Amino acid sequence: MTGEQKNQIADLRAKGFGYATIAQALGLSKSTVTSHCQRNKLGGIKANHSATVTPDKEYCKHCGKELIQISGKKKLKFCNQDCRITWWNSNQDKVNKKAIYSFTCAYCGCSFTAYGNSKRKYCSHDCYINDRFKGGDVL
Repeated sequence: MTGEQKNQIADLRAKGFGYATIAQALGLSKSTVTSHCQRNKLGGIKANHSATVTPDKEYCKHCGKELIQISGKKKLKFCNQDCRITWWNSNQDKVNKKAIYSFTCAYCGCSFTAYGNSKRKYCSHDCYINDRFKGGDVL
């Protein structure tokens, strides 16, 4: 958790938002927000908002920077491309991957899975080269 996220938790808690609402707004787990609040004596304040109310501001899921949402456009989750890629790579278990495909290699016959490419034929670059050039050396 970044220092900026800690400050945002304190601000939102002071405004009366609950742990779950803060966690959702900042992209953190509820237990992380709860333990932070209790360690810093921000716990024990009953939220005066219902759980369905969300804070006015939204923050980057990775670095915690405030996001500026533009009406009529897709809702932002990250402040930039680097934050998005870093978060994606460090949170593979939290991402619902819908585009996982199963194949059988056209060269060696082994089965493999690939993410995001529904037209893949080979399990590796070596199998592609061996099949394309029939195992011969390329000049």
